[in-house]
Amino acid sequence: MAREFSRANRFGEVVMRELALMLQREVSDPRIGMVTVSHVDVTADLKYAKVFVTRFNGFESEQDIKECLQGLNSASGYLRRGLAGRVKLRNMPELKFVYDESLEHGFHMDELIARANKSPEDDES
Repeated sequence: MAREFSRANRFGEVVMRELALMLQREVSDPRIGMVTVSHVDVTADLKYAKVFVTRFNGFESEQDIKECLQGLNSASGYLRRGLAGRVKLRNMPELKFVYDESLEHGFHMDELIARANKSPEDDES
């Protein structure tokens, strides 16, 4: 039986915290904006890390998402070197940034629930 908190999960939490700090303080690419790291999936061999990101102010279009991900992927070498200095690990995983749609999906579900719970008297007013 696998342990509840594997090494990859623990390392993913550390990477998430450190990347969030680095993106907030050290990266100044205007394409990225106010990005936050929502989750990091690290493979069991710790060679690859899929970093899920979202933006506080949201995105206006698909083009904004692509530009943000291009900015993050172009900064991945810098971020990887920064992580190597902060986290003591022999091999630092390769970072791949992916847009996390779960926040937008949650807002959409909240809106649908609010519409479903709205009473018919509210519609007439």
